[in-house]
Amino acid sequence: MTRHNGSSFRIEDKKQEGTTVFFTGKLDVRSAPDALRSITEHIERNPPGTLVADLANVSYLDDFGVLVLDRIRKTVGKKGGRFLLRGTGEKAGEILSLFNFEGGWRGTLKERQPRAGLMVSLGKATLDQIADLRFQIAFMGSVLLAFLTVVRHPGFLRLEDTVASMKKTGVDAFPIVALISFLLGLIMAFMSSVQLQQFGANIYVASLVSLAMVRELGPIMTSIIVAGRSGSAFASEIATMKISEEVDALFTMGFDVTRFLVVPKVLASILVVPLLSVFSNLFAILGGLVVGVSMLDLTANAYMTQTFKTLRFFDLWFGLFKSGFFALLIAWMGCLRGFQASGGASAVGKATTSAVVSSIFLIILWDSIFAVIIRYWG
Repeated sequence: MTRHNGSSFRIEDKKQEGTTVFFTGKLDVRSAPDALRSITEHIERNPPGTLVADLANVSYLDDFGVLVLDRIRKTVGKKGGRFLLRGTGEKAGEILSLFNFEGGWRGTLKERQPRAGLMVSLGKATLDQIADLRFQIAFMGSVLLAFLTVVRHPGFLRLEDTVASMKKTGVDAFPIVALISFLLGLIMAFMSSVQLQQFGANIYVASLVSLAMVRELGPIMTSIIVAGRSGSAFASEIATMKISEEVDALFTMGFDVTRFLVVPKVLASILVVPLLSVFSNLFAILGGLVVGVSMLDLTANAYMTQTFKTLRFFDLWFGLFKSGFFALLIAWMGCLRGFQASGGASAVGKATTSAVVSSIFLIILWDSIFAVIIRYWG
């Protein structure tokens, strides 16, 4: 019998039953070192065919005690023996189940993995981007072929899903687009009036607000809101179907998943986002009108007259074109990230986040390209 700090253990060898270790008292951080050293030395000298750890009289067991049992089990296993537990009470059983001891808990620390070098990380990132670009190009071709099929056979279009997507993308987004646009027009008119009042050019607040919203901010703000609402919804919906293998089931049943899932969403976005952009422009101009009438001593007629003088038909057309193009990017990227999802539930969140971030990046990138083109073309 060996005692240490209120705990003890006794090793009993029997030829037929093997070796039994009787633990008594506390098997914790204080008693663990001596118990582990003595028992492993005994196993090394006399390898048992079977070793039984009896915990019937153990009053306290902590993680160090579980580590002792695990090391004993490993030592016995290396000698070709078998390890068994006996007499685990309620408290000891809770601790062992917490560490999943019966399921093969590993108390040792994992080895630190060597860090990848700069060139390795850069190369891996480059290869990942190339693979992602290949997938994007292939998906773009798949969407184009699906649209051509719908054009040739209009009956293949899922009209009910298209209308439902139009409602979610357009009608449901109208209140937030209207509110943000109104406040944006209010802010632009207020901030510009501070400078223009110094030169007696209050009337040009109407020109600034209308031109900035119709050509640039209206399409951009509307598209960013749609990307946050609808683009993320497209990605999460398809990613969930991908994770739950519903997409594979549709493919197995002979459905064209691109035409079945993507075309209604893309078509709905292209149709409603330009309309949302028009309403965004109207509410922004209304916000500027409120500032012009209430703070700049302008009449509503003078403000609207200056607005119509500033805007050209090309400005309206160009803003609608950009809104439709941005809508295509949002729907395409949302569906793309959804189809790229793989793994568990966390993949849905990753796909949603990636869809929103990628959509906003593409919106800003293409708007910059359009601005440069118009600058040198006009």
